[in-house]
Amino acid sequence: MSADSGPSSADASRPGRLRHGRQTLAIPGPSVMPDRVLAAMATAMPNIYEGELVEISDEVFERLPALARTTTAESFVIMSNGHGPWQMAVCNTMSRGDKVLALESGHFAIAWGEMAEMSGVDVEILDGSLRDPVDPEALKSRLLADTNHEIKAVLCVQTDTGTSVRNDVPALRKAIDDAGHPALFMVDCIASLGCEPFEMDAWGVDLMVSASQKGLMVPPGLGFLWASPKAMAAYESADLKVGYLDWDQRTNVNAHYELYSGTPPISHLYAMREAMNIIDEEGGLEAVWERHAILASAVRAAVETWATPGGIELNITNPAARSDAVTTVLTGSIDPDRLRDICEQEAALTLGLGIGSFDGRAFRIGHMGHLNPPMLLGALATIEAGLIALDAPMGGSGVAAAAGVIGRSFAI
Repeated sequence: MSADSGPSSADASRPGRLRHGRQTLAIPGPSVMPDRVLAAMATAMPNIYEGELVEISDEVFERLPALARTTTAESFVIMSNGHGPWQMAVCNTMSRGDKVLALESGHFAIAWGEMAEMSGVDVEILDGSLRDPVDPEALKSRLLADTNHEIKAVLCVQTDTGTSVRNDVPALRKAIDDAGHPALFMVDCIASLGCEPFEMDAWGVDLMVSASQKGLMVPPGLGFLWASPKAMAAYESADLKVGYLDWDQRTNVNAHYELYSGTPPISHLYAMREAMNIIDEEGGLEAVWERHAILASAVRAAVETWATPGGIELNITNPAARSDAVTTVLTGSIDPDRLRDICEQEAALTLGLGIGSFDGRAFRIGHMGHLNPPMLLGALATIEAGLIALDAPMGGSGVAAAAGVIGRSFAI
């Protein structure tokens, strides 16, 4: 075969012949990890009682409040995924039989509520839409009806990775205040921290939880919790405390390693410091938020250009409520699992699957953390190639639309 005669028929029928190269991950967590972070994790095990590790741990704790934009909250680090701080939040502020209100906007606030229920807490769901954010007026009405203040906490997510909604946290805080209700306001920022603007103090959030594996660019294994003075006060009457998760075991300490209730998460602490350095080198959280906003706008432009009756569309209907960390794409008559298989098996691109009620009718694009235009445009181009391979209906080239958004953002 001559150099310019194209692939042979045998080559053309060989599955996956184009996928050789670096695997590309575009799921909503774990996100792509910077090489610097992974290299930091390869450090040999140090002395855990004194020296460099203690200094690094102290530095991480000193810098954690800035990630949550708080100067008043207590910071906690737990070796877990995001479910660990969920449980820590419940155990240290609630008592058996207390009621919490979980705000439905997808899968994860409900799952947090289910965990609380397994701990002996009474959970009520404020029904919501899977295509829109939580309605602050609905929250206000429910709290006004709770004249005896039986509801002790309100649980919500800033971004739900299942639906890709972004809830209006300040508006929900205002609804609680307008109702004159004393419930703790607890927010899950597992998918959004380091991707979306979040202001714990300014927005009046009483307790916030997050984890390392998404916008914070560290492999799964660290859970974070920030507790305001109001949340810390609730600890005094809580009766669900358990040893490993007990705040007192991590605040009234005689030795550094007791901050972690035992051996510290050594490799993850090295990685976390490096990830914080990367954020600072970019220009701080504001610069990181701006980058995420631009890249998320590019994703949405691509999906809106692909959109056509019977084909693809964005799940979230209100543009202001669309997450800058993840996009859920409804697929209409297109088989999303077939599209995902083509992207992964033929081109080494892994997309997020639809979860819960979106199973079999959506896929998700994660655009969080360590991400730049070549990485994102490559993922979008591969999705478009997969749609072409499926002969799927498309309104136009989403890649061109995304490139236009990014090109217009260049400072030239």
